[in-house]
Amino acid sequence: MEETNDFFALRKNKLDELRAKGMDPFRNEFRPTRTVAQLRAVHELGMTVKVAGRLTAHRRMGKSIFSDLRDESDRIQIYVQKDAVGEDEFERFKHLDLGDIIGAEGEVFTTKTGELSVKVVKFVLLTKSLRPPPEKWHGLQDIEIRYRQRYLDLMSNSGVRDLFRNRSRVIQEIRAFLNGRGFMEVETPMMQRVAGGAAARPFVTHHEALNCDLYLRIAPELYLKRLLVGGFEKVYEINRNFRNEGISRRHNPEFTMMEIYEAYGNFRTMMELLEEMIPTVARNVFGTLDIKHTGLNGEILRTIKLEPPWERKTYRELLAGAVAPDFWSWDVEKKRAKARELGIETVDGLEDFEVVNQIFEKAVQPNLIQPTFVTHLPKELVPLAKASREDSSTVDVFELCINGQEIAPGYSEQNDPIEQRERLVAQVGQEIQNLDEDFLVALEHGMPPAGGVGVGIDRLLMLLAGAESIRDVILFPQLKPQKEVEILAPVNVPEPNL
Repeated sequence: MEETNDFFALRKNKLDELRAKGMDPFRNEFRPTRTVAQLRAVHELGMTVKVAGRLTAHRRMGKSIFSDLRDESDRIQIYVQKDAVGEDEFERFKHLDLGDIIGAEGEVFTTKTGELSVKVVKFVLLTKSLRPPPEKWHGLQDIEIRYRQRYLDLMSNSGVRDLFRNRSRVIQEIRAFLNGRGFMEVETPMMQRVAGGAAARPFVTHHEALNCDLYLRIAPELYLKRLLVGGFEKVYEINRNFRNEGISRRHNPEFTMMEIYEAYGNFRTMMELLEEMIPTVARNVFGTLDIKHTGLNGEILRTIKLEPPWERKTYRELLAGAVAPDFWSWDVEKKRAKARELGIETVDGLEDFEVVNQIFEKAVQPNLIQPTFVTHLPKELVPLAKASREDSSTVDVFELCINGQEIAPGYSEQNDPIEQRERLVAQVGQEIQNLDEDFLVALEHGMPPAGGVGVGIDRLLMLLAGAESIRDVILFPQLKPQKEVEILAPVNVPEPNL
C-alpha cells in the first residue's frame, strides 16, 4: 500500500507542477480525426492525422522517443523527436507516465522494420493518470483484481475487450433476428408490487411517496403476458432481473434475461425459434457453430456443436437412463437416499418432485454438453405452463441445456384463468398476499394460446465465448465487500524510469 501511495505522490507532484505553470491537463481539448484501427485500414504515407489514446510503452533513444498509444480500437507507435516538437515540448513528453492519455498530431510513416507509425509534430496531455497501470499491458492476471477493478482488466487485456464487444454484438444480433420476424421489443416495470413470474427471493425496497414496499423484479413474465391480453401478439424484452440468492460460478444476483412471447405458438414453436436464433447469432458474431472451450493452458476441453437439429429428450427418460431404469417406481425415501448418495444433503422435508429435481440437476444436467431440449417436466415445477395432453402430471415445457447448464426454459403458456389461479394459490400456500391478483384478472379477460421462452443472456455468452464463470461475461459482477485499503493495494511493478 505504501508503494502505491509513493507512486500516487510522484504523479500528483507532476500534476501540481503542470498546474503551477498554467497547464491543467484536465481542461485541454482534442478531437482525433480517426481511430487507430481506421488509420491502419486506410492511410497514405505522409498524410497528417490526429490520434488520441493512452500511453502504454516508452522506448527512449537519445533525442527521440518511441511510444505506444492505444485507443479502444488498436495500438499504434508514435515517434517523438526533439527537432520536430522543440526542446521544451520534448522535455515535457519525457515526463509523461504510462497510463497518461494524450492527443497527438503528426505524419504517417513506416519505420525501417515496416511498422506503421506517426511522427508527432504536436501533442497535448488530456488526462494525467495518477495511478500506475497494471504490471503487464498484455494481460492482467489477478482474477480478483480483474473482477473488482474491471477498468484495469479492460485497460490491459485485449481479449476481455473483445469479449465484451462480442457481448454487445450478440445482443444486437438477437434484436435483429427477432425484429426481422415481427417481434416488438417492450419494457415492463423493474419495481413491482408483487414479485412474480418465478420462484425466487426478491430484493425489497420502499417507495416513500406511495408509502408501500416494492420488489425488484425476479422476472417480467406476468407483465409480458398482460400485453398478450392487450392484443400485442409477438413481444420480447431484454431485461435486468434481480434475485436475492446465492452467488456462484453460474449465478449473479443481478443478471440479464430475455423473455419472448408469441400468441398462437407453443413450446414446440419456441424450440424451433431457439434452434434457429442461437446458431444464427453464433455464426454472425463468432463465425462458427463449433464452439471450443479451452483450459488455462489453451488445451481444448470440449467442442460444442450448435448445428441443428438439436436432441430432444423427456425429463423422465433422462432420469431413468442416468439413475436407474425403475427410478420412477421408487418411493420418496429411496429417492432421498439416492440424493444423499450423490452428495445432496438438503433433501429432508422436500416433496417428491423437489427431490427428483435435485437429482436431475446433479446426475443429469451436468452431462448435457451438446444442445438438448429436456421436455415434459413435472407440473409442480412450472405452475405457469399448460398441462400435457399425453400425461397430466407433466407440462408442455422444455429446458434447453448446453454445456451442462440450463440456457433457456420455454413453455406452452397457461391461459386458462381458473386453472392458473388454482396452481398459483397452491404455489404461494399461506402467503396469499404474494398472489398477483391483477395478472389473474387480466387472464380472465382472455389471453390467446401462446408460447414463451426465457433466455439467460449471461449464460448464453458463457457458452458462446467459452467462459467458465458468469463473472467473466458481466462487466461489474457482484462480489463480497472489500475495504478501500485492499482495493487500492499495489498491483504493479515499480514505476518505470523514463
